[in-house]
Amino acid sequence: MANSNDIRNIILLGHGGSGKTSISEAILHVTGAVNRLGSVDEKTSVCDYYDEEKEHQHSTKAGVAYTESDGKLINLIDTPGYPDFVGPAIKAIPAADTAVIVISASAGIEINTRKLFQVADQSSKPKMIVINKMDAENTDIEELVQNIKDTFGSQCRFANLPSADKSSVVDCVINDSGDSLLGDVGEAHTELIESVIEADDALMEAYLGGEEISSDKISSVFVDALKAGTIIPILFTDARKEIGIKELVDFIVKYTTSPLQADQVVVKDGENEIRLSADANGPLAGLVFRVGFDPKSNMKQSYIRIFSGTLRSDANIMINDQKKGVRPGHVMKAIGAENKEVGDGIAGDIVVLTKVEEIRLGDLIHDGKLSGKIEMPETPQPMFSLALEPASRGDEQKIGSALEKICEEDPCFKSSYETQTKELVVSGLGEIHLRVILEKMEKQYKLSVNTKQPKIPYRETITAKAEGHYRHKKQSGGSGQFGEVYLRVEPAERNADPSLEFGWDIFGGSIPGQFETPIAKGISDVMENGVVAGYRMQDVKVSVYDGKYHPVDSKEVAFRAAGKGAFIDAVQKAKPVLLEPIVNIEVTVPSENMGDITGDIASKRGRVLGQDMLTGGMLVIKAQVPLVEVTQYNSQLKSVTGGRGSYSMSFSHYDLVPSNVQQQIVAAAKKEKEAE
Repeated sequence: MANSNDIRNIILLGHGGSGKTSISEAILHVTGAVNRLGSVDEKTSVCDYYDEEKEHQHSTKAGVAYTESDGKLINLIDTPGYPDFVGPAIKAIPAADTAVIVISASAGIEINTRKLFQVADQSSKPKMIVINKMDAENTDIEELVQNIKDTFGSQCRFANLPSADKSSVVDCVINDSGDSLLGDVGEAHTELIESVIEADDALMEAYLGGEEISSDKISSVFVDALKAGTIIPILFTDARKEIGIKELVDFIVKYTTSPLQADQVVVKDGENEIRLSADANGPLAGLVFRVGFDPKSNMKQSYIRIFSGTLRSDANIMINDQKKGVRPGHVMKAIGAENKEVGDGIAGDIVVLTKVEEIRLGDLIHDGKLSGKIEMPETPQPMFSLALEPASRGDEQKIGSALEKICEEDPCFKSSYETQTKELVVSGLGEIHLRVILEKMEKQYKLSVNTKQPKIPYRETITAKAEGHYRHKKQSGGSGQFGEVYLRVEPAERNADPSLEFGWDIFGGSIPGQFETPIAKGISDVMENGVVAGYRMQDVKVSVYDGKYHPVDSKEVAFRAAGKGAFIDAVQKAKPVLLEPIVNIEVTVPSENMGDITGDIASKRGRVLGQDMLTGGMLVIKAQVPLVEVTQYNSQLKSVTGGRGSYSMSFSHYDLVPSNVQQQIVAAAKKEKEAE
């Protein structure tokens, strides 16, 4: 078992198609962890082992594997690159000590490359850049490198360079002379050294004084430079031909951060912060950064980065603030779908636990000596939705169970039953995201569903003050029912919480206090089902101020009906209106598409709030738009930008529906009710 100082935890980040999985496969092959080179195209890759990954030929989950080189244990996390599957990539970043940003030489810097670089940067991870597919035809690598420096900073320096014929790479750390495809190696060496020694004042002073800096001294300060961000090394590979892969592995072993050198992890417990280093004898602290279900056995697998202490198979471990501990069982290490038992997991390592059903993504695993949580970066809100109906009767429960497991695996997938619209709604980051999940349900769980656009969850409210009255009287032999209620309504602050402010302003005992609760329940019945078109109400103040009761016939059921009737009467007089959900939307597009996008947002009743320029000819447009106008925005944006645009949405607030739109919604609701 390796010690903490001999571990390297690497996460591969970048846009889909850049070659992250191919690099992972090549590293595993070159270091002897596997005996043949896995291929995405041939569906033989180690890290993409789910059926949906093989079918679509790209990652949808974070694949975990490990290998050894020169006495060092290298844990690899291969992540999805397409925007629809960015959630697992983001959640896996805290598990790594170094982020490797992979860029395709032919495609250049793409949407998700920027986003994931930014998340890694915000997470304070040391970063390096790998330009893959370096032998691709019709590529201008010089222009790409300049774009990289413009986008990610001048601290991006060559750690190696492609040879003139692209058959190998030239080490710029050791070599201070020579030629390459991109010019003089000596010049690249000098720039690299200058960026590295910025992290060490004594070395900088010696260098400026004309002293020659040995490669040993450079090696000793390289990790500090990576951590400080004074250097973002650039390396070149052609993963499919395994060119530059051995050099990449050597670089990881020699120059990247070990768990002992990494920044201490912070466990936050309210206002308190506990900082932990990679001490195998310290308190146990582990973060669950991925949860999955084995595609063959359907067994639950929890992937844990251990930051402190030792995880023993016979220990009693705690999960978050739960009082009851669990036995971890076998502690394993993963190479893709294959797990190998390792005995104990030490500080700095990445391990897998199986069959521990209580564990969830983001959980803190500890030995009872800690409390709190390790913060994880935020993922985009899933806003692309579909309503599901079982294709076969009686599958509702099975579908619910399958969706629950998928929600555990994917932080950007949500499933809920909307009581207001009476629909089972699933939400993801885009059309492809949900399509892949539905395919998984069909193949892995043998469940077929029919889909449709979900109903928009409109709300209702009032815009004026009004009074309402209702007398409930029922006499049909025996004891009767009687209750009479007078009340006032007025608008509350928009998007108020709670949605109803209830006031009991009865004086003189005109209604006994025992009937306050049933009257409030009657009002709540109306708040739940609305008056205008059957939607939930919000932002209403109500005051019950008078009424009558009968000493014999007044019962709770009578006053519940009276409260309901009086509230409906008042709402109908208080100029009721519909509200619609408004979302915040951020659209990242090439700058030449700015006019098209802002015009389109205006045509969707949206309001542009501002824009931020990005390097590389991109910009972000920020706006607020009614949700109903952007339910199909994924395909629209692809059409306008030729697939180069991306967007994210999050709920903002509810606002008034224009009167002409309201008439259409009310008419549709009336027609649907009549059909029922």
